[in-house]
Amino acid sequence: MSLLNHQSLFTHQSGSRHEACRQDKILYNSYHPEDLIASLTQFLHRQPNFLLKAPAQVTSFQQTQFDLTGRAALVTGAGGGIGQAAAITLAKAGAFIGLHFRSNEAGARSTLAEIEQHGGHGILLPGDLTLEADANRIVDDFVAQAGRLDVLFNNAGDPLTRSSLENCPTDLWMQAFQVNVHSAFLVTRRAIPPLRNAGGHGSIINNLSLSVQTGGSGGAGPYAAAKGALQVFTRTLSRELAPQVRANCIMPGVVETRHHEVFSTAEKMADYRRQTPLGRNSTSDEIAQAVLFLASDASSFMTGGVIDLNGGRFLR
Repeated sequence: MSLLNHQSLFTHQSGSRHEACRQDKILYNSYHPEDLIASLTQFLHRQPNFLLKAPAQVTSFQQTQFDLTGRAALVTGAGGGIGQAAAITLAKAGAFIGLHFRSNEAGARSTLAEIEQHGGHGILLPGDLTLEADANRIVDDFVAQAGRLDVLFNNAGDPLTRSSLENCPTDLWMQAFQVNVHSAFLVTRRAIPPLRNAGGHGSIINNLSLSVQTGGSGGAGPYAAAKGALQVFTRTLSRELAPQVRANCIMPGVVETRHHEVFSTAEKMADYRRQTPLGRNSTSDEIAQAVLFLASDASSFMTGGVIDLNGGRFLR
């Protein structure tokens, strides 16, 4: 309900310049500012909670569209960065969270502690996702604990090291695909049956990289090629699993995380900021909001898509 359209906002005072309402609309050309303020004051005195009602309506809408209460989400690579932020965000929306980690147990425990601090719940799921037995166990253990699986966020991945394609060892090429594509395939394949049984809420979200669009400059070619394969994998999933399960990607640009502390110099990070129209790099929390969107009913008609999150640095 708008202040400008509320039927009882002002009284009709015929025959004077105070005639302020006609068909529930304010006639600004016949109303002086001091009189408008006086009338607003009178109205708010009669309706003291009026200004508090609008946010409640927005909150109700958000809860309807983004609420994940009663759902379960498995996040791979949840020990830090985007995975950690996404796990916390999904938990705040009401989901029960499976926190996978391979080596960063301290980070995963920190993620779980923050989730519990906000009243959420989750479990830790250690394992090497490049091993079929581990991938299967992680999915099975989570479904056994949660009783269901609604959201899978394939976030785990690693550039490993930089190498030109000309000088790339075969082992490095194979490992880039093992870590960034094969692992997602193993987890997803095991997760498909419970995702199909999620009552139409099943959602797979794959984390790509801006290197898919740039071609992997600076020796990131093997990583870019693997992430490009992950994008095609997502499109195939969207075709094969519809309508019960949706599959989408996020494609983050440069995010201020430990990843870039390791693989980028301070000068390079400053260059990225200058090249970005929004004048900065993103945060993990901003990327997590896109994950929540794709996990929730707010994106119920989106599958096979990609959300670019690069501050306008690259446009399709």
